[in-house]
Amino acid sequence: MNTVVRRLYHLYEFVFTGGVILPSAFLLLLRLYFFWQLFLTGKAKLANIGKVSEFFSSLGIPLPTLNAYFIGSLECFGSLLLIVGLASRPLSLLISVSMMVAYVTADFEALSTFLSDSDKFVKADPFAFLLTALIIYIFGPGEFSADAVLKRKLVNSVKEKAAACDPSSRPIK
Repeated sequence: MNTVVRRLYHLYEFVFTGGVILPSAFLLLLRLYFFWQLFLTGKAKLANIGKVSEFFSSLGIPLPTLNAYFIGSLECFGSLLLIVGLASRPLSLLISVSMMVAYVTADFEALSTFLSDSDKFVKADPFAFLLTALIIYIFGPGEFSADAVLKRKLVNSVKEKAAACDPSSRPIK
C-alpha cells in the first residue's frame, strides 16, 4: 500500500511540476510565433512607409505618415522586445490598442458582426495579434523571459540590501 501511495505522490509531483513549467513554455511559444509574425509585418510597413501612409490616409487616420512610422516601429521593434520578454506588459497593451484601432479602421465589418458572425471577427488579420497581446498582458511573459530574469535579480538585490540593513543579522561585538 505504501508503494502505491508513494507512486501516486510522485505522479502528482510530476503533473504539478509540469503544471508550473507548461504555462511559461506556452507563453514563450506564443511570444515566439505570433510576435515574429508581427515583427515581419512591422518590418514590411517600415520598408513601404509611403504605401502604408497612403493606406492610413485613405482610412481617415490623422497624421498618417507619423502614425505609419509609429505603428510600423511598434510592430517591428516592440515585437522583438516581446519575443525576448522585455517590457512585456506595456508593449502588449500598446499592441492590443493598435489592433483594436486596426479593427475599427480597417476591419470594421468584422468588428460590427462580432456577435452575429464571429467567424469574420476571428478570421480578420488583427485577431491573432490582439489575442496574443491580451494573453501576454493578462498573464505576463512567463518565467522564460527577460522580465522574469530582471524581476529575480531585483528581488535578490532587495533581499541582500534588507539583510545588510537588518541589525539582527550582524554579529554581536
